[in-house]
Amino acid sequence: MGFVEGGGDKGGCFIGGMKSLVRRKQVDSANSKSSSAAGSSHQLAKALTIPHLITIGVGSTIGAGVYILVGTVAREHSGPALTISFLIAGIAAALSAFCYAELASRCPSAGSAYHYSYICVGEGVAWLIGWALVLEYTIGGSAVARGISPNLAMLFGSPDSLPFFLARYTIPGLNLTVDPCAAILVFLVTGLLCVGIKESAVVQGFVTSVNVCVMAFVIVAGGYLGYKAGWPGYELPVGYFPYGVNGMLAGASTVFFAYIGFDSVASTAEEVKNPQRDLPMGIGFALSICCSLYMLVSAVIVGLVPYYAMDPDTPISSAFASHGINWAAYVITIGACTSLCSTLMGSIMPQPRILMAMARDGLLPPFFSDVNKRTQVPVKGTVATGLLAGTLAFFMNVEQLSGMVSVGTLLAFTMVAISVLILRYVPPDEVPLPSSLQEAIDSVSLRRSGCSSSSDIDVENTKIPTVTSGDSTPLLGEISSGHPLVEKAASRLSYLVRQRRKVAGWTIMFTCIGVCIVTSTASIVSLPNPARYALSGIGGFLLLSGLIVLTCIDQDDGRHSFGHTGGFICPFVPLLPIACILINVYLLINLGGATWARVSAWLVIGACIYALYGRTHSSLNSAVYVPATHVDEIYQASAHSLTC
Repeated sequence: MGFVEGGGDKGGCFIGGMKSLVRRKQVDSANSKSSSAAGSSHQLAKALTIPHLITIGVGSTIGAGVYILVGTVAREHSGPALTISFLIAGIAAALSAFCYAELASRCPSAGSAYHYSYICVGEGVAWLIGWALVLEYTIGGSAVARGISPNLAMLFGSPDSLPFFLARYTIPGLNLTVDPCAAILVFLVTGLLCVGIKESAVVQGFVTSVNVCVMAFVIVAGGYLGYKAGWPGYELPVGYFPYGVNGMLAGASTVFFAYIGFDSVASTAEEVKNPQRDLPMGIGFALSICCSLYMLVSAVIVGLVPYYAMDPDTPISSAFASHGINWAAYVITIGACTSLCSTLMGSIMPQPRILMAMARDGLLPPFFSDVNKRTQVPVKGTVATGLLAGTLAFFMNVEQLSGMVSVGTLLAFTMVAISVLILRYVPPDEVPLPSSLQEAIDSVSLRRSGCSSSSDIDVENTKIPTVTSGDSTPLLGEISSGHPLVEKAASRLSYLVRQRRKVAGWTIMFTCIGVCIVTSTASIVSLPNPARYALSGIGGFLLLSGLIVLTCIDQDDGRHSFGHTGGFICPFVPLLPIACILINVYLLINLGGATWARVSAWLVIGACIYALYGRTHSSLNSAVYVPATHVDEIYQASAHSLTC
């Protein structure tokens, strides 16, 4: 029946090492969780509901950047069309949100994109995604913390008004500016996250509510001022698109990063009471609220002041000051401080859960997988995360490293979209089971082999299968034989149907290659025109061909039983995931060479750690791979043998 050992790697041979990169783990189902319950100390608390998830998503997404981003993007790219830029960026972010929603409801375990990549793509890619996410949340949390102290100081009147033990100061001779306030805030947030996930979500909900109230003040008060003044920002001779449609699209690509953060909701999947219902709704509502607030704030601010006269550093406060409302600067500063604090919590919260998921799989030391008995959170991993982020926030000015945050997020978005395509067209047909179930596996193997030998199937006399789109709508009816050309076409069609999984797998790979070629040629301005046109044609052909093939062939029936059922189903597959991949890869390529050089160094370090530790300690080394259709039967046989 094809049961094979998943370990391999004996003697450290090259083939075994390559196989370890593509081996995939099983979805954490009720059977697998119950079988591993005895070996795990404690589980995460099932405490989160839809309101908690919305506050986590909104709090992690709406940072203080919106209070600055409005002025910069309006002046340099969009002009009065900034609202449309936010709308387009929100739609682009929604493509990733749809993919996250399906995978989060089907695979509701800690780890987010790392977990999905491990199940759908393989161990090597999953490790790199998890390692990139560790970098994202560490640098992101440190950068956010460094931005809080200047805003706090402004509340007291000047940048130097903080108490001496909180104020920034430069160490003589080292040219090093330390920030005690940033480190203290990181440690406070770390302590709060150790108390419990529900308590953390309640506090984040309060802080996020204050930020939303400030944005509501900007919308209502600014709308009133704009109505009284006649909206001077829109009465311009250059029109609504001073930089053209290209400028508006460039603004959309810039403000897209204002939507980064909703993936924090997926990282808490294991702590959600009803993940099949609550996770998709939490992600969807959070993204909708953020997009609405962004659009309303931008529409008001660009209407109060002409885009060319906006202050790029304090656009909202200066817009109110131009209408005589100077005290609004204090309200805006409060909103900036609360948004930064909420984003700080959203940056630190996911990382311990990703570390925990990687440690559970054996790719990291078991230290990170411990869950506290009383608080039911990974306290050790949270403390380690807080210490690292707090140290970086104290010693380093990490603003120059902030681009690395975007790399981790965009890599995760891209891999989640690819995982949706794999789930639909080539879901794993073999899954790993622990070697402790070997007796049950052998009994099911004997039973299955006996059944198959007694009922052989005559393949030659089988009818040519019908090619369908979806589950029931036929594209081609039953093909009648008679004419030689018809019989030849029918035989070719029959072969393609039988090889559907291989065709789908190769098509997904070539589609991704086409995306990389198209986005690269569109981004490299130094490329000669003949080479650009040739490469664009090749990439476009691969991309369009892949889209057409995946649209025409049937999706795999195994998708119905993949993971947990009854959750959200991503619409418009394969168009939506492919569009998501195209957008994210384009943004990745345009992040700049310096950013990619830093990220590459980090990924090389991660690859070395995986080669020296993760690959040899992976829980899949001793796993036994069995057909996915036999898993339930094996667990039932194991349970029966235990009761006898």
